[in-house]
Amino acid sequence: MTNKYPRLRHHTRKRASGKVVIYYFYDMREQGLPDVSLGTNYDDAVKKWDELHNLRPRIVGTIEEAFKRWEQEVLPNYKNKGTRDGYTRHLRKIRPAFGKSTWDGVTFAHLKGYLKARSAKTQGNRELAVLSIVWNWARGEGLTALPWPAAGLEKSGWKNKEKARTFEVTDELFSAVYEKADQVLRDCMDIATATGLRITDARLITVPQGGRLRFQASKTEKPAYFEIASSAVLSAIWERRKILKAYHLMFLSTPTGRPVSYPMLRGRWDKAREAAATAAEASGNLELAAEIRAMYLRDMRKRASDLAGSLQEASELLQHSSQAVTNRHYRTKPTRLKAVR
Repeated sequence: MTNKYPRLRHHTRKRASGKVVIYYFYDMREQGLPDVSLGTNYDDAVKKWDELHNLRPRIVGTIEEAFKRWEQEVLPNYKNKGTRDGYTRHLRKIRPAFGKSTWDGVTFAHLKGYLKARSAKTQGNRELAVLSIVWNWARGEGLTALPWPAAGLEKSGWKNKEKARTFEVTDELFSAVYEKADQVLRDCMDIATATGLRITDARLITVPQGGRLRFQASKTEKPAYFEIASSAVLSAIWERRKILKAYHLMFLSTPTGRPVSYPMLRGRWDKAREAAATAAEASGNLELAAEIRAMYLRDMRKRASDLAGSLQEASELLQHSSQAVTNRHYRTKPTRLKAVR
């Protein structure tokens, strides 16, 4: 046994009842440390020996077991690449904190402690949301019978406070970058602000059929369409697109007929935004330059929301299930009130 399992030791003891019991240990004398108890069951002792001797992490019975299975069995089923990438990043953060813990070893206090220690407060909320998803999935798989430690406390305000980003894309800001943009970026900005589509959808939406620009939102998967004739902006893009010798079906295209990737858009946006900010600085308008640099390409969706006539129209355009979501995260246009006297 010693040759096959180096540093595996055992001691035999006879109890008062006359029963002989064998205790297994992992030899730590070379390190000057107490031996590690491996229990009295030989098969379990060998497994624990393997974990210690070959530095293999023990995952059975721990949350890491659920992390590993969820990552392999569930995560790939999310169709949206942004969602998959986001969940992957969150898993990378919570694994060191919770992976080695047993299910009964994680309490509500541990969750609050994690949020308190996390420097990126909003991301901490997102990470624990993923932990909650994995935990409840694990219950359905029989990996644990324990409920999520924060169950029923959703409205108690125990998570980090979040403040919605409020940024209004004014005509001045939009025009400043638009003037420095090439035709590809201008078309993308026009599509996004005319339709309220996310940049991913604005990039991947296919050419119109029967006069309709059809799409299925990448995040909600809700089908919808726009009548090309009802939009001067979309009609102009379509007229230019029809004369291109393109070998793809994307509505957005380069002048040479190539499909447009996100890195291509990101590079164009960074270049145009910096050129616009530099021009503002040269004219002495430092405040405008700072606002330009604070604007993101995804903010074009906010501008679409503000261009809509009402909150209801904005919510329908962005395909939100609740107007509250539109009002909190997208609608930056101030409400016009009427004086009563």
